[in-house]
Amino acid sequence: MAHFIIRNIQPFDNAALAKIIRNALEEFKANKPGTVYFDDTTDNISDVFTAAKSTYFVAEENGMILGGGGIYPTQNLPDDTCELVKLYLSHTARGKGIGKLLMQKCFTAATELGYKKMYLETMPELNIAVPLYEKMGFNYLKAPLGNSGHDGCDIWMIKDL
Repeated sequence: MAHFIIRNIQPFDNAALAKIIRNALEEFKANKPGTVYFDDTTDNISDVFTAAKSTYFVAEENGMILGGGGIYPTQNLPDDTCELVKLYLSHTARGKGIGKLLMQKCFTAATELGYKKMYLETMPELNIAVPLYEKMGFNYLKAPLGNSGHDGCDIWMIKDL
């Protein structure tokens, strides 16, 4: 595995992360309304994660952003539940265990912040992500929780931390 670091997001990461997110959604033909593709916050991700009980991690190798992922207290989720959000990797960073490490970092942070469960929303187009979520202990729900504003997602999953 290549040598990379996982660190907290900084404002100078915003442009690279927005590009990774939108490129991934285009690649998987998931660049549709109701997703982060069209979300204004995608261009200013670091601002989103100044909220209490939220955090976002960036994977970086030799100064190059590989991707990131975070947790957020999404509106109307139970108090003990956070959402795994904006977990995306560049094409060249996939298949190296980086997504798994980012998720593990999010699990640890969520537990430290007092969360007992982690929720996520995704879509069938992101077919390489869904098996990873299953492997990492997420179980399917029949309906969404909370109010993420992303009605383009139709797979909902939850995990006990």
